[in-house]
Amino acid sequence: MTVPHETNEAVVPAQAGATAPVPTPRPEADPTGIRALIFIRDRGIFVLWLLLILGFAFWASPYFASVTNAVLVANAASLTAIFAAGVAVGIICGALDLSIPGVAALAACTCGWLLENGQPVWVGLLAGMAVGVVVGLANGIISLRGFNPIIVTIGTLSITTAAASILVGGYTIPGLTQLKFMGTQRYLGVPAPVYIAGAVFVIGTIFLTRTRDGLRLMAVGGNSEAVRRSGIHADRYKVLGFVISASCAALGGLVTTAVVTEASPAASPGIIFTALTAVALAGVSLAGGRGSLPRVLVGALILATIDNGLTIKGIDPYWGTGLTGVLLLGSLGLEKWISTSVSRRLVATAQASVHTGTR
Repeated sequence: MTVPHETNEAVVPAQAGATAPVPTPRPEADPTGIRALIFIRDRGIFVLWLLLILGFAFWASPYFASVTNAVLVANAASLTAIFAAGVAVGIICGALDLSIPGVAALAACTCGWLLENGQPVWVGLLAGMAVGVVVGLANGIISLRGFNPIIVTIGTLSITTAAASILVGGYTIPGLTQLKFMGTQRYLGVPAPVYIAGAVFVIGTIFLTRTRDGLRLMAVGGNSEAVRRSGIHADRYKVLGFVISASCAALGGLVTTAVVTEASPAASPGIIFTALTAVALAGVSLAGGRGSLPRVLVGALILATIDNGLTIKGIDPYWGTGLTGVLLLGSLGLEKWISTSVSRRLVATAQASVHTGTR
């Protein structure tokens, strides 16, 4: 009597025309913990923010955990978030834009100069946003000629900074109260910049995840050559990434002007560094092709939360800078470890499957 070998297939009664046993579905399992690692990579920043909130709620009690302070944190994060959104989109499509501070200054000075000379508010705002579109197009077109995008955007940073100073004679334009509706004005108790930042991230997230052009833009950042071979005009999406990045910079410059009620030709390098920190905390791959705008928003909120909590406790600002640096390096190390671990475990799982199938 022969004992049948143990199999993973269900035994089916012999019938006329039956040629093969029906396989029994295997329950899904994740013995290597890949899903847990991916969860940490994609949702870890939300957990980190929650832990910071809980920590400061106890440490800086009772001032930190209040609705009024939450509004202050959101308002402080809104400007960083707007700039970070542009940086993130640029990086996702493979185009790091360093001209953002200069674009913000030129957009602000263009709008301020027009308002100072009696032009309507809508004309000033439209002209300021047009600055972003024009600079973005220039960055994209020049980069497509084979020049390094980083060098190109450093060049346009210098040009836009000089242009802003030339336009206003090197002086700040004060008293721009016409823009208070998008700066110091509150709606339902919430400052206008919070609504603007929220709109940017809602529209940006829908564009990147729910539209054909947004998905193609991300694909171009991942592998532009593969996208080009599939028949998609990859260069067009590269330029689009630069335009979106510069447009966010222009919007950030206009909102900053509305908040401080003055237009300054000074291009603050802190803008790009803070935005890059928020983007890096969010785990946006500097190689392009992968990133999440909601995580970038949380990255900006983390920076604002740290500054706010330490300020309440009377801690010197440089401690916040140091803590941010530690978190940044930690997030980069965690991202590297998770990516390596996932790759190794996927290979190990694939090899195990091959050996099992050939047994």
